[in-house]
Amino acid sequence: MSNNKFESNKKYFTISIYTIIVVTICALIVKIIFSWEKTAQLLHLFFNALAPFLIGFLIAYILNPIVNLLDKKLCQKLLHISRPGIRIAISLFLAYLFAIGLVGVVVAFLIPQIVRNITDLANRVPEWINEITLFLMNLETYFPGIDIDSLTQSAEMYMLDLLDMKALTSWITSIIPQILLSTVSLVKAISTTLIAIIVSCYMLYDKKTLGLALHRFLYALLPEKTANHIIDTSKDCHRIFSSFISGQTLDSIIIGILCFIFMTILKLPYALLISVIVGVTNMIPYFGPFIGAVPGAFIILLIDPIQMLIYLLLILVLQQFDGLYLGPKILGNSTGLRPIWIIFAITIGGAVGGFIGMFLGVPCVAVIAFLTGRWIENRLQQKARTQSASKTDKQ
Repeated sequence: MSNNKFESNKKYFTISIYTIIVVTICALIVKIIFSWEKTAQLLHLFFNALAPFLIGFLIAYILNPIVNLLDKKLCQKLLHISRPGIRIAISLFLAYLFAIGLVGVVVAFLIPQIVRNITDLANRVPEWINEITLFLMNLETYFPGIDIDSLTQSAEMYMLDLLDMKALTSWITSIIPQILLSTVSLVKAISTTLIAIIVSCYMLYDKKTLGLALHRFLYALLPEKTANHIIDTSKDCHRIFSSFISGQTLDSIIIGILCFIFMTILKLPYALLISVIVGVTNMIPYFGPFIGAVPGAFIILLIDPIQMLIYLLLILVLQQFDGLYLGPKILGNSTGLRPIWIIFAITIGGAVGGFIGMFLGVPCVAVIAFLTGRWIENRLQQKARTQSASKTDKQ
């Protein structure tokens, strides 16, 4: 009798605990919704404090495949180093040397070329202004009803307002605090980056120890079946994220290089600047090629409309090659998403996180879709087993 009473009390105690947890979560959600500004400020402070660790984790996540490759192919097979600590240290050093060298190449070769292209564009602005002015003056010949003198006077007044000394002095006075704030932000960004690099080094060097500690924590906190489920799900999420990010990055680099090669062969202007824009925007599925084509088309249009048509034809050919051959070859079906869900992910990601959100929105939605599909499949299997058992009992 006492055992039944104890079991009953234990059952009610469990129900009470779950009820308290659910009510607490609901209260927190209501509190967050009705005081969203304060919650947003707290979240902003929280993520600012964690920024070095989050960035460090991201750097470690990106460099981890390179470190693993160097460890297996170089340290183990070629150098025959048996001690794991020495292998990881050498692999880490070479991986960071590769990353720093890559950044150095970009800074030393690409950025000066891009700066020269932008400077050349800026130097052409007066020429384009003169052409626009001549076009406006010729409008009176074709359209006698247009009052060109009033348009010219309005433009002159606008320029005088822009050159007003009082307004200029006020603008300079207001911009000095912004320069100081920018300097402080730059120092903070540099310190955050240095701390993030140090954190990423520790994460990569101690990744096996950190992974083992996380496994022990999960198995200590949760039942074995639940812990195994979380670990398997994490591996699947990692597979989706890594395959999409690495594949999309490689695809965009190839498209950018091909764009530069063909623009150079066709003698189209600003080949490097436009190819970098095309390569970077190609990271965004579906919309990226269209976003990247617009700035290049506008720049070339100001120089030669015929060359702009050649450029647009080149972009069309490149995107057909990417969509029909290169993309499927590299990415395959890494996300498993229908086009409508990719568009949804890009739209929501762009609204939340801008360009980076548009890029990361797709793998995030792919992970959510994968987890939802697995949950639905498990639920259907449970229902099928229940129905099968009930039919067996009836027979």
